[in-house]
Amino acid sequence: MNINNISAAYNTVRKHSESICEPLETEDYVPQPVPFVSPPKWHLAHSTWFFETFILKNFKPGYEVFDKDFSFLFNSYYNNVGERTLRTDRGNVTRPTTANVYAYRQHVDRCMNELLENLADTHALSMIQLGLHHEQQHQELLVTDIKYILGHNPLFPVYKAGHNLVNSENTESGFLAVHEGVYNIGFEGEGFCFDNELGRHKVYLHEFEISKSLVTNGEYIAFMEDGGYQNFNLWLDEGWSWVNEHAVEAPMYWHKINGEWHYYTLAGLQKVNPDAMLSHISFYEAAAFAQWKEMRLPSEAEWEIASDRLDWGQRWEWTNSSYLPYPGFTKAKGAVGEYNGKFMINQMVLRGASVATSPEHSRKTYRNFFHAHERWQYTGIRLAR
Repeated sequence: MNINNISAAYNTVRKHSESICEPLETEDYVPQPVPFVSPPKWHLAHSTWFFETFILKNFKPGYEVFDKDFSFLFNSYYNNVGERTLRTDRGNVTRPTTANVYAYRQHVDRCMNELLENLADTHALSMIQLGLHHEQQHQELLVTDIKYILGHNPLFPVYKAGHNLVNSENTESGFLAVHEGVYNIGFEGEGFCFDNELGRHKVYLHEFEISKSLVTNGEYIAFMEDGGYQNFNLWLDEGWSWVNEHAVEAPMYWHKINGEWHYYTLAGLQKVNPDAMLSHISFYEAAAFAQWKEMRLPSEAEWEIASDRLDWGQRWEWTNSSYLPYPGFTKAKGAVGEYNGKFMINQMVLRGASVATSPEHSRKTYRNFFHAHERWQYTGIRLAR
């Protein structure tokens, strides 16, 4: 990416974060109802801190930080950078105010645009590109965290009228056959990728079939009505413990009202559309549904090989692959090396993208990863056999 393109991309990405927050009231920027959800104010400040810490402080001579306390408040998990506030305390930080966080963004944006006017350092350019993709990741988290905050308000407030996001339906049906053979997976070519996509390598796959469509709400309701959440034979042991410990009986955001299933959407509480793609499902639930259907979840290699012939991008799709390094993977030195590698434990890979994914932030080699119980993202199920 050349300097002209990255300058335009920088301003486009930064404005998009703020556009996501436009429908919010000031009070919406602060809550942190559970540890895995971060306040919108924190996302706006943290993504700004990334540019200040890794680019402006290193590549803009004479740069003065906006506030010396912000590194402690808005560092996420970078041990190499220094001390930071506990993740669980992000919602307790009422000060700095939301207005001050926006002033911080304006300060950093002004300095970044000054830097971009005469920037030729290729390392700086690559770090800016990483920063933009980092902010796009937080844009998706902004959408899903805002939904969690509002969706757990007993009044089910509307974020934006008409902004349902879970009403998309499949365009294809049936199964796609993939022949047995040796295939290559992993990123190759020009353009950006994260380090966990590197290490293109060969995999051997047995012949398999993969569904052209994602599981729908109606199909999942059939699973529920057949006692899916009560039949321990369908569940992995950890999943069964999770179901019982948390009294799980439906996907996240679902509520049974007067005998009918409703779900919270960003457009408010609405009746579940049985033909829409299922969303907000955990790996445990996806695996149990696959067992009920006498099928399975695809591996991430199977998903990637089939992806060119699939319609994907509406839901993050659980795979049956653990999040592990590819052959030859190495962590970069310093804080950048903390980005992906240290999380390669006890998590499952999701492939594709979702309706909340930012524009130009998806590719078939993208390796998303979450713990098996997590479901506040726009996650869905594609079956294989």
